[in-house]
Amino acid sequence: MNLKNKQEIVKAYGKNEKDTGSTAVQVAMMSQKISELTEHLKSNQKDFATKRGLLMMVGKRKRLLSYLKSQNLDEYRELIKKLGIRG
Repeated sequence: MNLKNKQEIVKAYGKNEKDTGSTAVQVAMMSQKISELTEHLKSNQKDFATKRGLLMMVGKRKRLLSYLKSQNLDEYRELIKKLGIRG
């Protein structure tokens, strides 16, 4: 994930261009990293360190999403629809 991708994610999901800490932006960035690591693991099945990092990121994203769900249900539903996660 390069700087340009991060800036695009912040513009799309943040409240302004410097909003990198909001829950929606964090979840969107993690989703991007998770998809990149998933592609890496398809060709490198024995990379266990990356697999562990991926599982930790998925867990953190899950915790952030549950926090967002408890705070603002409408924003949560909109975010998962935009990102295409959770079935």
